[in-house]
Amino acid sequence: MPGGAPKFTVGIEEEYLIVDRETRALCTEPPAEMFDRCSKVLGNQVAHEFMKSQIEVNTTVARSIPEARAMLVDLRRTVAGIAADYGLAPIAASTHPFSSWAEQNHTPDARYDAIARDLQAVARRLLISGMHVHVGIDDDELRMDLMNQVRYFLPHLLALSTSSPFWQGRDTGLKSYRMSVWDEMPRTGLPNTFDSFAEFQRHVDVLVRAGIIEDGTKLWWDIRPSARFPTLQMRITDVCTKIDDAAAVAALYCCILRMLWRLKTKNQRWRQYAMMLVEENRWRAQRYGLDEGLIDFGKGEVVACADLVLELMALVSEDAAALGCGAEIGHLSEIVKNGTSAHRQLRTHQKALAGGAVPEAALAAVVDHLIAETVEF
Repeated sequence: MPGGAPKFTVGIEEEYLIVDRETRALCTEPPAEMFDRCSKVLGNQVAHEFMKSQIEVNTTVARSIPEARAMLVDLRRTVAGIAADYGLAPIAASTHPFSSWAEQNHTPDARYDAIARDLQAVARRLLISGMHVHVGIDDDELRMDLMNQVRYFLPHLLALSTSSPFWQGRDTGLKSYRMSVWDEMPRTGLPNTFDSFAEFQRHVDVLVRAGIIEDGTKLWWDIRPSARFPTLQMRITDVCTKIDDAAAVAALYCCILRMLWRLKTKNQRWRQYAMMLVEENRWRAQRYGLDEGLIDFGKGEVVACADLVLELMALVSEDAAALGCGAEIGHLSEIVKNGTSAHRQLRTHQKALAGGAVPEAALAAVVDHLIAETVEF
């Protein structure tokens, strides 16, 4: 295999919503000074997002998941500390419990202006945040081959990360309502299977030559070869409110890729299943999170997520040891036991209502919970 083993370096991007600590609503116009201060401390590790009420952070290239986790702690702590000086706070949740998208404005920027103009109402509803994980794989053909295979596991990663049960003050009944909003965008969802990197690039070039997109950065699939770095970027997950959950989900993605590479060195590969089947599991993860299980296509039956996660942990144990992220993989059991952010948000909301809180106060309690948990290290 050209170049030997992949580097399996990792980079993590997280998007946060910025809330007013007093009203708990989204801050529609965060002060420019706040962002400037973040930039002075963090440099290019912080960026504006599509909505003004959002902020994005990204780690530098990390050699391991523990190193990436330490960077995320520093990034969250820095943004939260500076935001507090303005009566604001970041929340690592993929939707806000009650603020309306109709009251938000997009960040003035040439790229964002073009997206807003081209996509109209679809873009105006993009009041959502996610977590993206880059894994360094230098070989183009290997990167494409692993993308084809790892699609099978994307619903599992989504189910472990859900943090968007509320939308505009309502319990949506979905654990990841973010996906419903995101899927209105073009060029989202699961990617096609490509036989080679050259075939993938030919398809991208058709859209570029037609003037539809400038480059591959406007392919917003659940997973994609990065157009800027030699990485395979996983994009399906909600942003995790707990830092340990984020590290565990990122670790699982890295370990699955290494496991698939390990199989390839033995002339083996993960079985490919039809897109319609993987999409069914994607929907189940979006709707139920961990609660109702995913389909095991080999068995032809729905299997409890707790059992699937245990199987995955065993499957990648060798890879977790090699990548130095055994503790993070072990934390997946805690997610299964205690639930994702979506579960905790719903429990907080129900507890407040049971205690006599009016609906508005119950939703405010969810925001308070998110503010605290985002910086719970």
